[in-house]
Amino acid sequence: MTSATQATSFPHVPSSADAVLEGLDPEQRAVATTLQGPVCVLAGAGTGKTRAITHRIAYGVRAGIFQPATVLAVTFTQRAAGEMRGRLRQLGAGGVQTRTFHSAALRQLQYFWPKAVGGEPPRLLERKFSLVAEAASRGRLRLERLELRDVTGEIEWAKVTQTTPEDYPAAMAKSGREAPRDPAEIARVYATYEQLKRDRGTIDFEDVLLLTVGILSDRPDIAEVVRGQYHHFTVDEYQDVSPLQQRLLTLWLGERDSLCVVGDASQTIYSFTGATPDHLLDFRTRHPRATLVKLVRDYRSTPQVVHLANGLLSQAKGRAAEHRLELISQRPTGPEPEFSEHADEPAEAEAAARRIRELLTPVAEGGAGLTASEIAVLYRANSQSEIYEQALADAGVPYQLRGAERFFERPEVRQAGLALRGAARAGGNDSAVADADGLAGQVGAVLAGAGWTPEPPAGSGAVRDRWESLRSLVRLAEDFARAREDATLADFVAEVEERAAAQHAPTVEGVTLASLHTAKGLEWDAVFLVGLTDGMLPITYAKTPEQVEEERRLLYVGVTRARLHLSLSWALARSPGGRAGRRPSRFLDGLRPGSAADQGRGGGRGGGERGGGVRARKPRGPVKCRVCERTLTEAAEVKLRRCEDCPSTMDEQLYERLREWRLERARDLGRPAYAVFTDVTLMAIAEDVPGSEAELSRISGVGAHKLRQFGADVLALCAGEPVQAPPEETSQETPEK
Repeated sequence: MTSATQATSFPHVPSSADAVLEGLDPEQRAVATTLQGPVCVLAGAGTGKTRAITHRIAYGVRAGIFQPATVLAVTFTQRAAGEMRGRLRQLGAGGVQTRTFHSAALRQLQYFWPKAVGGEPPRLLERKFSLVAEAASRGRLRLERLELRDVTGEIEWAKVTQTTPEDYPAAMAKSGREAPRDPAEIARVYATYEQLKRDRGTIDFEDVLLLTVGILSDRPDIAEVVRGQYHHFTVDEYQDVSPLQQRLLTLWLGERDSLCVVGDASQTIYSFTGATPDHLLDFRTRHPRATLVKLVRDYRSTPQVVHLANGLLSQAKGRAAEHRLELISQRPTGPEPEFSEHADEPAEAEAAARRIRELLTPVAEGGAGLTASEIAVLYRANSQSEIYEQALADAGVPYQLRGAERFFERPEVRQAGLALRGAARAGGNDSAVADADGLAGQVGAVLAGAGWTPEPPAGSGAVRDRWESLRSLVRLAEDFARAREDATLADFVAEVEERAAAQHAPTVEGVTLASLHTAKGLEWDAVFLVGLTDGMLPITYAKTPEQVEEERRLLYVGVTRARLHLSLSWALARSPGGRAGRRPSRFLDGLRPGSAADQGRGGGRGGGERGGGVRARKPRGPVKCRVCERTLTEAAEVKLRRCEDCPSTMDEQLYERLREWRLERARDLGRPAYAVFTDVTLMAIAEDVPGSEAELSRISGVGAHKLRQFGADVLALCAGEPVQAPPEETSQETPEK
């Protein structure tokens, strides 16, 4: 997994301003050398937009036109800001301020608050959920967990669009948004939430922008101080700017026009946060003298992937579609995208896991020879991840959840950081470091105490995960040493600390599981786009034409994450034996084999899909709740054979015995615990208490392979009998078929 333009290596610092321009294509060079007046860069996916704007800033600094301290570059995530900061440093433009809108505003707010308001600035509220829940409770409104999330999202949208609680119902009606509850109720929760914050002297992230805008608007003297510091502005991902962020940017600029913006209207996928492409599309209306540059050379994806992406947008409608960019691949030809249809979601997940194993197989053995970190499975909703976690675990494929525990927060990485800092302070007094060969050797010697070895451990459990984290640091040291031959251990520690502050993590081995929204800005050699059915993409609640078009753009973002291999799949039913009533996403009409764009929703699926088609499975009827007889649809409920809210008959003591046994077996096998059985499967076993292999095999999650491997142990535990010691492992496990 890397960012949209590779930044994991450490290139040598260019020797001069002209050397900064080396390697840029004509359009990128035009961006880099246009340093006067407003500049608008329309940059398609994979066209090197970050490369273009960082080289522009660096060229301006190295040529003496920009002073580093007077340049402010803003983007939307700490990771992106950290990446940009690192690139500028490698181009010899250290000292340029690269921040998110929120971090830049927070810094100004904290600095100017005593002068503008007086006293200490209010405390920043890290999370809204608990306070929103309290506000709802005070209004005698009970919100379920998902409702709480949705109402919190509505409050955030209202604030970034500068909508007050009183105006919220009217603004909702005008926007065409579908409120999760009665707008009047949400308005009351919103008003109470704001009052609670005032009472407790706290502010949230949206307040940071609102208050900074307020101070700069009301205090011209403070606004002039800010404008005196920053003379040149660059805004990345400009299509994601909200009205409030645009107002802040306007206040920063004042009457000046030294502004460069870059974006792509076809990648506007965050309207729920208030983002709108209008600021990008209207840029030349507001700035008639602006220089416009279009980047359309795609350096990321093969012609086959680019052709599909262009075809997807060719059917788009609306204002963003009128400004779409036709990408031109600069890469050699590659395999055609694969389309596959499956009977149900488990079959779809198992097929993806099998194909991933093929891609991981070395070239010498007939595979593609990819590494797990260069493969991603992308889905529309986070709730879809569980079934792919299970399928990959069953196949023995390591994976990582994007948005889960951050790299620099892992215990082994924190321990490694402490060890590296201690060794750097000790300098040559540490004999292990002094005798090591080069920087990477020094880092490896220090990390040996934390569990690092040149050869990986057997298995794929917690021990392997820990080793992979440490290997990422050693690889980072190797890259750093190649870029800076005179780099010391102290230099490397400083680099790691800066990356940690920016959450700019090195690559960790494991297939990435991520939602389409969190995948933006990233890329992989192989991408699996799964669950592509109407109702999921476009999502059911996308009602208006504008909302449906945003869903199309979301799929476009997913397609353009792939460099070489692209798989698109869907399932006709959620569960095995369920009614096959689903249809492939309408966005695939005219793109997948056997379909046509003019067929509409009545078009047949045909037999032309690639990639193996429907996997034959033993027919099973709908699964009903054992308590209330309701037909079950959720994967976890199907496993338990009861509704989540229906009373459980689980044997708690048996469940705890199963968990202890699972932990021991996982340690023996060197695999994570969930790869033996998931918690839900253990709960189902503890509820059913099977007495035979036949009864055990009927529990979802207990396949033939796991029945052979673990069946005797589980049945012994269910019978209250001791478990025999496992035989010595003589060969690696094979994935469940």
